[in-house]
Amino acid sequence: MLPVSPYAEDTIVALATPAGTGAIAVIRLSGPEAIKICNKVFFGKDLEKQASHTVHFGTIRENDVIVDEVLATVFIAPSSYTRENSVEVSCHASPYIIHKLINLFIKNGARTAKPGEFTLRAFLNGQLDLSQAEAVADLIASRTEASHNMALKQLRGGFSNELKALRQQLIDFAALIELELDFAEEDVEFANRPQLKVLIGSIQSVIRKLISSFDLGNAIKNGIPVVISGKPNVGKSTLLNALLNEDRAIVSEIAGTTRDTIEDEINIGGINFRFIDTAGIRETSDKIEAIGVEKAYEKIRQSALVIYLFDPEETSAEELKAIVNELSTHTSGDSILLVANKLDKGNEAEWKKRYEGINGILFISAKDRIHLDLFTETLLQKAHADQLNNDETVISNVRHLEALQKTNEALDDTLRLMEQPFGGELLAFEIKRALHHLGEITGDISNEDLLDSIFTRFCIGK
Repeated sequence: MLPVSPYAEDTIVALATPAGTGAIAVIRLSGPEAIKICNKVFFGKDLEKQASHTVHFGTIRENDVIVDEVLATVFIAPSSYTRENSVEVSCHASPYIIHKLINLFIKNGARTAKPGEFTLRAFLNGQLDLSQAEAVADLIASRTEASHNMALKQLRGGFSNELKALRQQLIDFAALIELELDFAEEDVEFANRPQLKVLIGSIQSVIRKLISSFDLGNAIKNGIPVVISGKPNVGKSTLLNALLNEDRAIVSEIAGTTRDTIEDEINIGGINFRFIDTAGIRETSDKIEAIGVEKAYEKIRQSALVIYLFDPEETSAEELKAIVNELSTHTSGDSILLVANKLDKGNEAEWKKRYEGINGILFISAKDRIHLDLFTETLLQKAHADQLNNDETVISNVRHLEALQKTNEALDDTLRLMEQPFGGELLAFEIKRALHHLGEITGDISNEDLLDSIFTRFCIGK
């Protein structure tokens, strides 16, 4: 467990930058004695007499022996990340120097920080709410522009402010219902029921939109799985290689050479797409290839998008319709993108005429990279990337999703109770349940086990 309370009495220390040899490392101290402890071994200006947010050059010494030349940045409470006195010591990133400096700080009164303890203190001291604290971890782990922007927006309080506004409206109504319970014998009604219904409807509208945004948010955070499917030797591996600009799959003239699934990632428009090149889908008597075909269907069921690649010279319109119907039994029709390959060997106008009545076919040449720009634009449209360019909040955290779903269920139960001749006690209970689950997201409602689960996933120096 993480036994930390607001304005903790102990001072913690940890390496804030990645471990290993490098040019610069940053060691972070936080707690009431952070500046004093650093000052004991820092030779330069008296750090305890310096203003907050100032940087000072000096040396760290042990028994008058110089360990390293450093820069010490001073933060005076509450104007720091943790809202405690803090010092960040920039030193040379020698493993020996880092180890020596941390040990010196420990000898002079600090203790080693636990994973995520700096951010936990920021939360407990009111610098961040719980969803913002989780966004810190997401920001550190972000690998694309989209995931970075999503985490940064949550860190800056966009999601929290939206939830707090909803929660406050419910609190106001809950207070009126509680007041009714205090005057139960007088049979008075302080909380206007029609207004409460309207309020719950508007809150549920926001909550349902947040819930529906999870698929997009989760895909942005973890990458969008895209299956490249089709018959053997239609150019699936060639398309994958063209997108990745490297040869990762076996490309040959022999049908069925991709016996297993091959997966790699590419950043398109700030979003990570996880492209999965599967075995060709066809009836086969080859047991090994049959396993590959079954794996292809399994990947299709797990994917967000399915690219069905085909050679128009070998695929009739009737056959293509049958294939689409077959794929639709494993995934939704909206997630299927039909792509006619080998345009370098055919005529686009003739192909379009051949497939009249089948909408949404893209005509490309993976080999010669013809219309690949249109292909990537279509991928972004299918991934609903346009939603990232507006101010709507997108959630990506499973814990938040579950709390929102439970909030919505409690509000549904509240509406049902309002249609029944029950007293205010049950109504107050359901509203409190909704408030509880909303509060779990921001940390207004939390427990030690929950905090332990969240913050121990952080690195030591965060």
